[in-house]
Amino acid sequence: MGTRQIAVVGAVIVRNGQVMAAQRGGTGPLAGLWEFPGGKIEPGESAREALEREIAEELGCLVEVGKEVTTTIHEYDFAVITLTTFFCLLVDGEPRLTEHTAVQWLRTEELDSLAWAPADVPAVALVKASLE
Repeated sequence: MGTRQIAVVGAVIVRNGQVMAAQRGGTGPLAGLWEFPGGKIEPGESAREALEREIAEELGCLVEVGKEVTTTIHEYDFAVITLTTFFCLLVDGEPRLTEHTAVQWLRTEELDSLAWAPADVPAVALVKASLE
């Protein structure tokens, strides 16, 4: 039996030069860590469709999915995660907390101040480089 493979997407939402970070809730292995919000890609969905759906479900917002940031693969104890992140614009709504415990808007130089989920770390570095 192989390790579970999970394809997920993350939204790098940029507004007024700041990037949104979301703190994971719950009690799972990554609880309390920060991430770019998003979630699993469902069968038959494109990565962009999944991201639009997940942000609507998790944050009650409408985003316009833009350019891909990166795809990273990270092996956790519970699964191998393939995370594809995209730059996004907030088109409608203000983020509401349903699955996350907190949301912060950060300037690029502040991004390193958070404890990021390991799969998100490569995207954080690329976001910083592209927005500075």
